[in-house]
Amino acid sequence: MPTYVSLMKWTEKGIGAVKETTKRADAARAAARRLGGKLNTILYTQGSYDAIAITEFPDEDSAMAFLLGTGMQGNVRTETLRAFTPAEMERIFGKMGDGTGAAGGASKAGAATKR
Repeated sequence: MPTYVSLMKWTEKGIGAVKETTKRADAARAAARRLGGKLNTILYTQGSYDAIAITEFPDEDSAMAFLLGTGMQGNVRTETLRAFTPAEMERIFGKMGDGTGAAGGASKAGAATKR
């Protein structure tokens, strides 16, 4: 399943009820399960973000439904990144071929042009 990393910042509403945050995380875990996903990890952090979550969902629609539902509660603002495992990266590298196509830049033959 695709993996997502969400960086979260509490809103005024969320920080005002900060002592409920672990209960909200339990509810988020249940919501993810209902959508066929899994909230693997939630960590509370110091710095620019208040928490991070690592989730998996069967498809982007399910991930988006989860994120929109979370956002509608008004406790956090999220920035979510699609993450790739090493195995997924190897599969992606396999699609690159020799790297000389459009995504890989100019080929050796086309690198030197006559003037």
